[in-house]
Amino acid sequence: MADDSLSERALDLLGHLCALAAFAFVARGATLLEGWTRVEPAQADAELPLLSIVVPARNEARTIARCVRSLLAQQLARFEVIVVDDRSDDGTGAILEELARDEPRLRVIRGEPLPDGWVGKPWALEQGVRASSGDWLLFTDADTWHAPNASVSSLSFARRHDLDALSLWAHQEMESWGERAVLPTVLGLVLFATGSIRQLNDPRDTEHALANGQYILSSRACYQALGGHAALRGEIVEDIAFARRLKADGRFRLAIADGSDLVRVRMYRSLGEVWNGFTKNTYVAARGDLRALAGAAAFLSLLSVVPVALAVDGLARRRPLRSVEALATLGGTIAIEAYLLQRIGLRASLAVFAPAGFAASAGILLTSTVSVLSGRGVTWRGRRYTGRVAGERP
Repeated sequence: MADDSLSERALDLLGHLCALAAFAFVARGATLLEGWTRVEPAQADAELPLLSIVVPARNEARTIARCVRSLLAQQLARFEVIVVDDRSDDGTGAILEELARDEPRLRVIRGEPLPDGWVGKPWALEQGVRASSGDWLLFTDADTWHAPNASVSSLSFARRHDLDALSLWAHQEMESWGERAVLPTVLGLVLFATGSIRQLNDPRDTEHALANGQYILSSRACYQALGGHAALRGEIVEDIAFARRLKADGRFRLAIADGSDLVRVRMYRSLGEVWNGFTKNTYVAARGDLRALAGAAAFLSLLSVVPVALAVDGLARRRPLRSVEALATLGGTIAIEAYLLQRIGLRASLAVFAPAGFAASAGILLTSTVSVLSGRGVTWRGRRYTGRVAGERP
């Protein structure tokens, strides 16, 4: 009986820990998007400077045509589109050749072999910048779609707010069950772990920095002063590395804003793609901090699998208060998730998948850490990397 009493007290304590974790998550989520600013649509302006749009493309046959056509339809008076075909073997090159025919604003660069010490995306972007001539640079992914006024709106916003760099949150297109169940929560947790919008957009706060690699607009002066992509050559998560470098420098201003009305993206098309995509960069995004990674995994478990198990256990053992506390934990996290999703332009109803998203995020985190520390590394776009933080010894 003593052992039974001890186990019951342990389960009750675990339930209280879940409730405490949920309270912390809700409190953080309530203020996470303070300062969230929407980029307002702007009209064509002949006074805006030349914009060079650089797109890295490696095996992007299923998305590249939509992306490039939307970029060529931009309402800017002066712009150029540079696509770097990063040694694709899936038909990307043929599609780009067809698109470039009789289109002087589109330049296709055949990517050179990946040099030692470089990660694929920074190398592709580096080659694109070398061929560019704009005073401003836009780095965007091949799976994006841009409204005709996207570039003029973002460039006008950056100049009006005296920014040196601007990164947009794009609308996430999700069609499969795996995407809808996991992706919103994973993306939200990136922001949750990185900092509030107010912290991220405060130039004096050098501890919190974030940029979305799907859309980064930068003045050439800022980009060159920070060393360009040569300074990011070994970075798997080059967008966050760029943001950290910019804010640590202290001379430039970066903002992240809501561009969901201007840019859309289909990041992944299945649960497997979501899992692999985030596995490649989770360890690096956490800077290889094992205590933080272990703490995050435990925290996510307290928001997902543990309260579910406690709710079932409470029903089975006729401990209604245990079940109520566990269900309240789940309800609180789902409610704040619904609020956050609605604020960023996604369906609030997707929040019902939040516990599954937390559990998947914990699994992704652990998979990434084990893959890196075991020496297996991570694979992305057919290339294998150690997955470690740049400069960290293997």
